[in-house]
Amino acid sequence: MVYGLFFVSGLAVGSLYALGGIGLVILRNSTGVLNFSYGAIAAASAMFAWQVTEWGLPGIVSWLSAVLVGAALSIFYGRFVAPALAWREPAVKAVATLGYMLILLGLIGLIWDDALRKIALPSDKIGVSLFGVRVTLTRIIAFAVSIGAVVGMVQYLRRSHTGLNMRALADNRDHAALLGIAIVKTETLAWGISGALAGFTGLIFGSLVRLEPTVITFMVIPATAAAICGRLRSLPMTLAGGLFIGVVESMLTLYRPGASLRTMAPFVIAALVILWMQRDQQLTFATDS
Repeated sequence: MVYGLFFVSGLAVGSLYALGGIGLVILRNSTGVLNFSYGAIAAASAMFAWQVTEWGLPGIVSWLSAVLVGAALSIFYGRFVAPALAWREPAVKAVATLGYMLILLGLIGLIWDDALRKIALPSDKIGVSLFGVRVTLTRIIAFAVSIGAVVGMVQYLRRSHTGLNMRALADNRDHAALLGIAIVKTETLAWGISGALAGFTGLIFGSLVRLEPTVITFMVIPATAAAICGRLRSLPMTLAGGLFIGVVESMLTLYRPGASLRTMAPFVIAALVILWMQRDQQLTFATDS
């Protein structure tokens, strides 16, 4: 039963890592930006949702506010900052998002004091028993949304007009412009989708793990590791990577010697995936030679 509890907990947290990775992959494939401010956007969204609950508004309003704030903060950067860096190197674009992360953290600290907080969602009180383990509706929603996001986005990118525009923009920005694709509009949409996922992720993370801006901000690390598991391209593999990282972290807490290693799990897993990718490239090169 103990193993089942930690496994379920790991799947729930891993779902959030996967959602973060999915948001990063969608944005990078559409704009070429690896957004390290993703976690800070999630943190600001979670704090605003907490404030909404403190105002006594219904729980559904806190859910919607987190998603809308996340989308708004992401679109703001994508609309007013990112275009000025569109032709710069990927490293410059990534470093710029680190600056945005620090700005958001500063604003969060200015608006909300450093105190212990807890955000309680209506879904936390509802649960079902699976294999002797009580699973809250919040955990089920996190898992279901991560799978739904992958299935929905894959179909969206393959079948919708704007999804095809995103794929064309990811392949070659100059050619997309020559084809008459509205680059700013398409990129703004990608920033909005990524930000909405960040807002939702931050809200659930604050409920399941800890409502602490710094902790939520650095969730971008395992989310990036999940994206690397998907080679920054594959949404299904990003989902699998995020779930795997979450389960490994959770299981490590069962063993006292391994508990201190759980923070290393995302780095180790991402490093192993990178080494495996290099192995595939070396084999391909050897075969071509």
